[in-house]
Amino acid sequence: MSRLSPHDVRTAWLLRYEIALIDLRSEHAFAQGHPLFAAQIPPSRIAEEAPIRLPRRDVPIVLYDDGEGLVDDAIEQFRALGFTEVSSLTGGLQAWRDAGYELFQDVNSYSKAFGELVESRRHTPSLAAPDVQALIDEKADIRILDARRFEEYATMSIPTGTSVPGAELVVGAPILAPDPDTTIIVNCAGRTRSIIGTQSLINAGLPNRVVALRNGTIGWTLAGQQLENGQQRRLPPVDQGAAAEARERARQVAYRAGVRHIDTAALKRLGADGRRTLYRFDVRQPDAFAAGHLPGFRNAPGGQLVQETDHFAPVRGARIVLADDLGARADMSASWLAQMGWEVYVLESGFEGPLETGASDAFPPRGPEGRYKRPYEGTDNPQAAMQAYLDWEFGLVDQLERDGTHGFYVI
Repeated sequence: MSRLSPHDVRTAWLLRYEIALIDLRSEHAFAQGHPLFAAQIPPSRIAEEAPIRLPRRDVPIVLYDDGEGLVDDAIEQFRALGFTEVSSLTGGLQAWRDAGYELFQDVNSYSKAFGELVESRRHTPSLAAPDVQALIDEKADIRILDARRFEEYATMSIPTGTSVPGAELVVGAPILAPDPDTTIIVNCAGRTRSIIGTQSLINAGLPNRVVALRNGTIGWTLAGQQLENGQQRRLPPVDQGAAAEARERARQVAYRAGVRHIDTAALKRLGADGRRTLYRFDVRQPDAFAAGHLPGFRNAPGGQLVQETDHFAPVRGARIVLADDLGARADMSASWLAQMGWEVYVLESGFEGPLETGASDAFPPRGPEGRYKRPYEGTDNPQAAMQAYLDWEFGLVDQLERDGTHGFYVI
């Protein structure tokens, strides 16, 4: 059996070589501690998830557990699917601990750590929940934009808030707050998506004052304030003028981040390079994707792609191409992925040609078995768990510094 040491994996991350470090434990166990760029696939899901999440069959894959005895069978499963470069992590997770390397808690940890780094470097402005409630009560000139998935927003939301998921913010904010004197408040469930959403609008040069709702719906609940349930407020249709303005704003941000733009001929050449993994993501919302998308692209709404990068692209060091018929959403999403150390491109054309219809064939939401209960999901989370989650997020910047493998930068 081929083996790689923790030092080998860490070196690959530092040199940006392609590698997928896969945790075979349950999501709950994974959330208790894992290496920074690890992704989680339990043995029962390998057949369904591996061909989608690991599109190149000869990509280097390293499997580990924490002494549960899951590795040998998982290696056979991967080999049966045609994966040829499958190794185990020497000594498993305990060897990572013994080497003194960092373990990160929760899920989507490195995206959340990156969000905290952005706030630390850019001093992203925010308002506490009681201050936002006071603005609502006095009917101040504000617009609250919820950067989460629509389903999360519909479950529970800030009063008066409108659903504008992640990458849609650069398009939707000027439509919903056309007066530059209107203060825009961006919220999510906790911190990451509101920080990234707020900083996206600031980076894009909107004339409005833009702030994050500090600690999102968790902070709102901990302040003893009431959330709304079942709301359906959404962004209205986008006209050509608004789309063009958003595209120009986002394009400038993408250039600053070093994002490259390619045509379909260049995409074909990237796809023909069998030595590299290539992820193709359509960053629009699921309904737009289903109505017509480019062949070979999978749906990964931009805000969630930045929030859950380990889920969508577990091969660290791979290439990523983003597509979007308006352009702005892809440019803004790409600007963040570039800062997270990805080689990322935006496709300039293609939507004028033949399109496929139907939902993405990505794997469905998993059952409850072994699932980690997020402290920001649902409406029945203990306050102690929510506060502990916030305390964990606050410590991520220091943990990134100790780890030393991330390669993030902030424009």
